Amino acid sequence: MRILIAEDDLVSRRVLECSLVKWGYDVLAFSDGVEACQALQREEAPKLAILDWMMPKMDGVQICRELRQDPHLQSIYIILLTAKGRSEDVVAGLQAGADDYITKPFCPEELRARVQVGLRIVELQGKLCGRAKELEATLSRLKQLQGLLPICSYCKKVRDDQNYWQQIESYIIEHSEAQFSRSICPACLEKLESNKQ
Repeated sequence: MRILIAEDDLVSRRVLECSLVKWGYDVLAFSDGVEACQALQREEAPKLAILDWMMPKMDGVQICRELRQDPHLQSIYIILLTAKGRSEDVVAGLQAGADDYITKPFCPEELRARVQVGLRIVELQGKLCGRAKELEATLSRLKQLQGLLPICSYCKKVRDDQNYWQQIESYIIEHSEAQFSRSICPACLEKLESNKQ
């Protein structure tokens, strides 16, 4: 799992990066907010970011606001890391769109636990998104078998959306997961037997 960190203080950034690498994470590190924000807007951006509140050009709270305005980036899990520890600061950070908040100097084990929570949430969001796509595909298949279906009153062929006439059996197999078994209904069986006589 890749984690993006944005911290303008070199020592703090190195400590943070070394801790995350030691715990087995791949780290993408930035020293200013603009670069971090641009990296988080790329297609293959990390799904978890640890952002320092106070940075040059663009601070962590501004990055949160920017990302939360884009529906495609709202699932990025953001942990704000800052020396600001007052309740109103915590509230401001969370209202800006941060998912979690850690004050400096941070306890490495607390950071590790919060990163693990964030990654669990990212994983659950990914699974939920996958399930939603499966559901949309299923609903799309179901809609194909709804509505008006033109059928010939003589040969019983049906007309598809491309104005092509085909056997109803072929149409159903093509537009659903239904399987057919062969049998003879009682009325047809009676006709067959009477024709033989």
